[in-house]
Amino acid sequence: MAYIDYYKILGVSKTATDSDIKKAYRKLARKYHPDLNPNDKEAETKFKEINEANEVLSNTENKKKYDAYGEHWQNAEAYEQAKQQQEHQKRSQSASGNHSEQDFSDIFGSMFGDSSSSQRSVKYRGHDFNAEMQLDIKDVFTTQKRTLTINGKNIRITIPAGVENGQIIKIKGHGGKGFNNGPNGDLYIQFSIKNTSQFRRDGHNLYISVDVDLYKSVLGGDIMVHTFDGKVKLKVKPETQNGTKVKLKGKGFPKYKKEGEFGDLFVTYNIKIPKNLTDKEKELFTELSKLR
Repeated sequence: MAYIDYYKILGVSKTATDSDIKKAYRKLARKYHPDLNPNDKEAETKFKEINEANEVLSNTENKKKYDAYGEHWQNAEAYEQAKQQQEHQKRSQSASGNHSEQDFSDIFGSMFGDSSSSQRSVKYRGHDFNAEMQLDIKDVFTTQKRTLTINGKNIRITIPAGVENGQIIKIKGHGGKGFNNGPNGDLYIQFSIKNTSQFRRDGHNLYISVDVDLYKSVLGGDIMVHTFDGKVKLKVKPETQNGTKVKLKGKGFPKYKKEGEFGDLFVTYNIKIPKNLTDKEKELFTELSKLR
């Protein structure tokens, strides 16, 4: 395998922080994304290289392996095992008086470059991939399908309704390829969900404040309240106080992987005091105050 300088691909130094790597990747990914460069083979190749570099450098463990072993970083565990085995053999040879030595690079070459049946039989699991998916809260109110491009491959995934911000799901077998017919790694997707709605979300419950005019709060009446997927008529009881909370059962957010189950919507009443009163209104309020 030819050496690929992932740092050069992302345009960062070996001392770059996780934040530096993330910023560089996002900038280049936007620039070379296939959707913005249709039928551009060069941009497509560049996009694959950028994703490959990010998948390695954005993972702390993989980055350490890459820094230490370059193009052979995926076989770092086997490399260490071979090194330990050689050191053990040296100690044994020294104790027995046999000073025949084999260069470590030869052992490494035998592991990955020759036809040694003992080494070829060792299977190694592929490394895991990590990706971030940005969605709006409206996107996760219902179950839907999305396509991700990982390492140049399109992966169709189902996003269950009710996914939360920061939640991570695993897509088995869609990570890096295994070595010597070993199993593939897994793909971990972390969701970044932006709340552009008027509701505050806490798990599967939703919260909202609604204005109620003074007259309805005193005398009672009907108001229309927004839920996440429509409006409902709500009856305000006479003599309702400011800050009163009402629970609308089952009008909250869907529960993750629980088909047909929803949280609750909590409505807080905000009593609005009328402004710019007329002389007649002031007179009537004065009379009411005297009655009290």
